[in-house]
Amino acid sequence: MPDVSHPDGPPEGRAASGIGGWTRAVTARPRLTLLLALLFTALAVAAGRGVADRMGSGGWEDPASQSSYAAEALEKHFPASQPNLILLVDSGRATVDEPRVAAEARALAERLSHEKSVTGVTSYWETRSPALRAADRSEAMIAARIQGDEGAAGDVLDRIAPEYRGTHGPVKVSIGGPVAVRHELQTTIQEDLLRAELIALPVTLVLLVMVFGSAIAALLPLGVGIVAILGTNAVLRGLTEFTDVSVFAQNLTTALGLGLAIDYALFIVRRFREELSAGGDPLPAVATTLRTAGRTVLFSALTVAVSLAAMLVFPQYFLRSFAYAGIAVVVIAAAAALIVLPASLVLLGDRVNALDLRRLLRRRAATDGVGPAPGAGWGRAARLVMRRAPLFAVATAAGLVVLGLPFLRVEFGTADDRQLPAGAESHVVQQHIREDFPGGPGGAIEILAEGRLERPRLAEYSSRVSALPGVLRVDGPTGSYAAGERVREPGPAEAARAADGAAYVTVLPKGEAVDAASQDLVRDIRAESPGFRTSVGGTAAVLVDTKESIADRLPWALGIIAVVTLLLVFLLTGSLLIPVQAVLLNALSLTAMFGAVVWVFQDGHLSGPLDFTVTGEIETTLPVLMFCVAFGLSMDYGVFLLSRIKEEYDRTGDHQAAVEFGLRRTGGLITAAALILAVVMVAIGTSRVTNTKMLGLGIALAVLMDAMVVRSLLVPSVMRLTGRATWWAPGPLRRLHARIGLSEGGEPAGQGPAATGDMEGPRSSGAGEEREPVGAGRPPRP
Repeated sequence: MPDVSHPDGPPEGRAASGIGGWTRAVTARPRLTLLLALLFTALAVAAGRGVADRMGSGGWEDPASQSSYAAEALEKHFPASQPNLILLVDSGRATVDEPRVAAEARALAERLSHEKSVTGVTSYWETRSPALRAADRSEAMIAARIQGDEGAAGDVLDRIAPEYRGTHGPVKVSIGGPVAVRHELQTTIQEDLLRAELIALPVTLVLLVMVFGSAIAALLPLGVGIVAILGTNAVLRGLTEFTDVSVFAQNLTTALGLGLAIDYALFIVRRFREELSAGGDPLPAVATTLRTAGRTVLFSALTVAVSLAAMLVFPQYFLRSFAYAGIAVVVIAAAAALIVLPASLVLLGDRVNALDLRRLLRRRAATDGVGPAPGAGWGRAARLVMRRAPLFAVATAAGLVVLGLPFLRVEFGTADDRQLPAGAESHVVQQHIREDFPGGPGGAIEILAEGRLERPRLAEYSSRVSALPGVLRVDGPTGSYAAGERVREPGPAEAARAADGAAYVTVLPKGEAVDAASQDLVRDIRAESPGFRTSVGGTAAVLVDTKESIADRLPWALGIIAVVTLLLVFLLTGSLLIPVQAVLLNALSLTAMFGAVVWVFQDGHLSGPLDFTVTGEIETTLPVLMFCVAFGLSMDYGVFLLSRIKEEYDRTGDHQAAVEFGLRRTGGLITAAALILAVVMVAIGTSRVTNTKMLGLGIALAVLMDAMVVRSLLVPSVMRLTGRATWWAPGPLRRLHARIGLSEGGEPAGQGPAATGDMEGPRSSGAGEEREPVGAGRPPRP
């Protein structure tokens, strides 16, 4: 028996047979390994401190789009055209035109104009613009622009908001505008993330104890998860020095950090305990675990990382941030599972089973960490499904398709203040503007004109744009226009719309800011040829450009995910059909998530219990994010199942028995992992921010559907229908797999009947046969 009582030194007489180089590397000095891991964690805590304060809350726009160029140029030349701060002045029972109210409002505007980093201050009392006054004359606006990036603007808002918010003589002031919305989003997300962690960690620990029985074993996955989360926060903090990173990415860091760490640790600790229960010693048990489960974890991490890395093809930093966070958390979680966890297991040895808390509930503890009968129920379920394979395959696939049908009527929109809780100040202000200010700021389409700008040309262009369908009014340097006619002559405010070879025209649409008519209006305006260069911006233009950007790059992202997944699954299985099955079934498993997103968040079902504001739209980038994350997690479970099926098929050559064995050995494990990950995602879904709620609850549903429906019903039934042809590959691919492929079992790729193409290889006695674990018949170690 190898001596592990002093594991920091190589024990005398240790057999090299079966102990791979990686095992020796990570277990030769396990205490040193754990000390280095502790040092890494401490450094990560220090490096990641304050990361949320350096993150942005935007990033939905394409920075290379026409609307982004228009916004930047307008901010540079005409800051008053791009207000990001709104002071909503409520006059109470009086009207905004009463002398006392007007005097106080003018004083506030004058004071605001002298604040550092604030420019472009304008107000209803200065311009008398009806767009800045409520229809009932009880409210009016002071608009301004806070200069600087998101972080600098947020700091300015923190400094000045307390001075203006509240009662000032006869008026009451509330703070709104894009900068206030972003700031409140960032604050809310940080608070919600802390609450989610406080919910998820204790619940996860309880579930892990129920799964493992042992409190010691249950703490190991949590340790790996904490290392992954803290390490990823440090990576994100470093990235903020070079690029924009979205604060929303922290939610994915927590969810995947816990979820994947628990998945990987479950798989490794479960296999290690199997080897111990079969009479193995700790070091050989770790070697076998790394050679089998460790290899599977590596494949799983690669597939998840590829799915998340696909978001790098998109220009929106909102999506790219999730790729940064996802890749970092996957790499760190896998590294901790393959380095820190084996070192811990060598030190713990049989003590990994200590503190079996389930003994308090029943006399006989589970022997495999999942239940009292290791996989018996899953074995019976697999046999039932395979006996009625056509019925289960058709019914399950049809049901998933039906659940996804609502997504066919999805309406895409932009994220705005309605992401926030109904009582949030900035949301209340923006809602007042939408409902009470006809043609107020926020819904306008801005046109930047550059080049040789002759006034007759500008007037003719403004008149022509005002005659387009869906236009309420056009305001420009040459006056205001409606239905092709000038309705107001230019004044001082209009004259300020032109300077230094540039001018801007504001188009007020009749409908909502981002409805279909407003988007069509953007396209119609861009189709005009005025004789000078124009760039169209505004909320509707941002949505049009974002949708075009996503549509242009989505095929590339899907292609990357599909091709790399096909390659990785082929390397794992050596089959031509299984990779195709994996991609198609994984995609099918996501239909319920997408259908539910539309039915709940777009249509508004359950909006009361879930407490969110219905907008009738889904933010354009969110389905892309949800697909990449959910597809990666689905492949995570798929690799776990396929690896055990492949291991058994290589051993026996019996296809049906291998499918049953794989489900019997991983069904409980995958279900437990999915339940724990779903708990984490639901905790994220308790957020008060609608997009975060949608992300958390949607992925929780996708994970549960994949584990409990696709892996339990669809995969075994489809593999039963494809039969032994499942493992077929043409000769050149078989030879390629024999050279470079990897398998979970102890044999190198190409040694089992599946890899060699022997479709009539050695067979077991049938699908119902229970495979004895290695060392069966020997008593377990005490």
